Amino acid sequence: MSDQARLAHIFLTLPHWRARWRDFARWVAGLMPKGLYARSLLIVILPMVILQSVVAYFFMERHWQTVTFRLSAGVVHDIGAVIDLYKILPDQRDRSDLRRIAAQRLQLDVDLLPKQDLPPTLPKPFFSLLDSALSRELAQQIKRPFWIDTVGRSSLVEIQVLLDDGVLRVLTHRNSVYASNSHIFLMWMIGASLVLLGVAIAFLRNQIRPILRLAAAAEDFGKGRDLDLRPQGAREVRQATFAFFEMKRRIERAMEQRIAMLNGVSHDLRTILTRFKLSLALLEEGPETEALIKDVDEMQRMLEAYLAFARGDAGEAASPTDIGGLLEELKTDAERHGHTTEIRISGEPTVTVRADAFKRCLFNLVSNAQRYGDSIVIEAACDQRFLTVTVDDDGPGIPPEQREEVFRPFFRLDEARNQDEGGTGLGLAIARDIARSHGGEIILSQSPMGGLRASVRLPV
Repeated sequence: MSDQARLAHIFLTLPHWRARWRDFARWVAGLMPKGLYARSLLIVILPMVILQSVVAYFFMERHWQTVTFRLSAGVVHDIGAVIDLYKILPDQRDRSDLRRIAAQRLQLDVDLLPKQDLPPTLPKPFFSLLDSALSRELAQQIKRPFWIDTVGRSSLVEIQVLLDDGVLRVLTHRNSVYASNSHIFLMWMIGASLVLLGVAIAFLRNQIRPILRLAAAAEDFGKGRDLDLRPQGAREVRQATFAFFEMKRRIERAMEQRIAMLNGVSHDLRTILTRFKLSLALLEEGPETEALIKDVDEMQRMLEAYLAFARGDAGEAASPTDIGGLLEELKTDAERHGHTTEIRISGEPTVTVRADAFKRCLFNLVSNAQRYGDSIVIEAACDQRFLTVTVDDDGPGIPPEQREEVFRPFFRLDEARNQDEGGTGLGLAIARDIARSHGGEIILSQSPMGGLRASVRLPV
């Protein structure tokens, strides 16, 4: 294959490998923890585990194994010396002198047995580093048939070597042929790692806690609840907290300015409407004055609705509210207007909301259902995360393509269902504005009763 063909092949297969790498990265990302605390722990633990693994491997490979082989080689050298002494010493003195020299100088317990077959080979232990080292050194230095037992006696190692006229049995301490104290290093390493890990967990917990409090405060602010937050933690976290406070102050200042401006506009417009009413009161009653009075009343009602929508209920504090009692009030009001109303409650829906504002949100939805339906079903369900309230009616409903448009202020439907017929076109807009100020949402869908279903979902 030419260089050009090879380059073309690599160029063609490169996207395939990129796709594989992206799939592998997604798979690894799916295995990773999602929380900041867990990821921070992983950042601390993973390098420590890798470092310990590398250190333990090289320690086992370079130190423990090397020391064990050298100790085994030294013991085998001593056994070879004993065999040489056995060959050159006189027959009448070989046993006693050989035992004395081996015991005093070589720390070996030597015994000469009559010539016999060696015991059967024992199964090797799971970790057979000592067996491997002894077997290799005996095979290289002694070059005679041998048998070893490193398991039978915990503190001793037994070696039997087949000689020309007998069997040499040697007992030696395990410490003489095996680096048995190496586990102390591993225990110290693991113990120190656990201590460092505990310190890291304690510090990380203290560093993550202010971030979690800031996130909870931001969520509470989005739900319109009171905040209990003060700057804590690292410098960056404190800066983020101060930035959050500044953002909160700016939002509250903008809302206060809007409320103050609207109060001024409301006062001025109401003054003018009062003058209109006084002027009409001084006129003689007639068809013209009745029409003018009706227009002034309609203008005042529209003005109040607009100001209520623009002003909202930002000044009300959130508090635990029994949604069941609130729905009972709505049911009583709907039945008073001649509508068959049913409520269904699952669980114990007591949530922290701005009670008056949320009641107005549900009241607008129920009023909308009263205007176009005869029967109404209100259902509330609360779990660990959300409160869901649905309002169903048996009216004509709203076309799917216009269910989002009806939330626009002053929007009116030209077809069978007008969400604020005889009103100002602000009912659903006010309801959604209140729901979103609590961190929730309102969704319109087809009702099982044939009409419209309005679902309010709030985080608890």
